[in-house]
Amino acid sequence: MRTIDWVDGAIEIIDQTVLPAELKIQRLHTVGELVAAIQSLAVRGAPALGVAGAFGVALAARVHADDPQALALAVRKIETARPTAVNLARGAQRAASFLKHGPQAVLEEACRVRDEEIAASDAMAARGADLLVELCGARPRLLTHCNTGGLAAVTVGTALGVVHELHRRGRLAGVVASETRPLLQGARLTSWELSRWGIEHRVAVDSAGPFLMARGEVDAVILGADRICANGDVINKIGTYAHALGARAAGIPFVVVAPESTIDLDTPYGAAVPIEDRGASEITPWADAANPAFDVTPHELVTAIVTDRRVITGAPASTA
Repeated sequence: MRTIDWVDGAIEIIDQTVLPAELKIQRLHTVGELVAAIQSLAVRGAPALGVAGAFGVALAARVHADDPQALALAVRKIETARPTAVNLARGAQRAASFLKHGPQAVLEEACRVRDEEIAASDAMAARGADLLVELCGARPRLLTHCNTGGLAAVTVGTALGVVHELHRRGRLAGVVASETRPLLQGARLTSWELSRWGIEHRVAVDSAGPFLMARGEVDAVILGADRICANGDVINKIGTYAHALGARAAGIPFVVVAPESTIDLDTPYGAAVPIEDRGASEITPWADAANPAFDVTPHELVTAIVTDRRVITGAPASTA
């Protein structure tokens, strides 16, 4: 099942806001509908957002074929729908580079973006599974954060794709899924995907992760990224930094799994990345709140970054 695809002239997504209670397919016919889906997190996850950006431009190219000004505005709205994940703008820009060749050429390029992300998931799953066995032994117990499965990456996923591959090989001893506040993407989405795969797991509150590591119940932390900076700083869902600190204190590996398309060599370090704040309404109706959607994990806390092409143990800019 694909998280996002192009079907009969429209974008089809799995609406992630209603999972796990309902598996709902939503059809998006306009750029406005796509932007709303992105901002509401009906479609989310760095690789899936890259595909959404590309398909969004394909949609705009058809709707605004005779209005260059409206087309340019639509592309800009897609690129900036969410500021932190680099894949969204990159997917949109890549598809937009084919606008001069007409709507069909744009759609074909968008489909290539989709197909490349699917292939990248398979490559990351294999490479990451090999690395985890090398680092942790034959049957690691893993903690993961947010959602990095097929819901985030069209099909198999990034970090959760590695979990699935270890399970397929009979090399997985257990999984802890961090619930991931404030929208519970771990408790709702990761748990749903693990259940569909038949993988036994526990859901833990975010703040329990470092304690479970300290108690010896976790062999490695494995999660994804929304952007990886040139120096290796990792931008990911809020709570990632705390898990990285916990892993360092417990002396266990902290492994990031993300496609090459998530590496942003134009951004030197994490402090240069705009961090989206989603406001108090998602957390509490009674008080003001700090609700950053992402945090920055310094590169020195990262054991390795696994991409579809390589394993990086230093700065991406120096090992390309």
